[in-house]
Amino acid sequence: MEVVIDVKGMTCGNCEKAVKGALTDLDGVEHVGVDLKAGKVDVTYNNETVSLEAICEEIEDIGYDVVR
Repeated sequence: MEVVIDVKGMTCGNCEKAVKGALTDLDGVEHVGVDLKAGKVDVTYNNETVSLEAICEEIEDIGYDVVR
């Protein structure tokens, strides 16, 4: 599956690196793309292995706000 998540609070390359690092560590996440200007995170994942809720929680756990 592929989903685009609205994320608030990402402002720089370190934010991009943090989000990519946290999500790629989750089992089932296959690709992560971050668009800082748009505040979007594009995630391709296997929904049999990881849920969208777990992905959103991981983003929030590292300090960013997911717009739901």
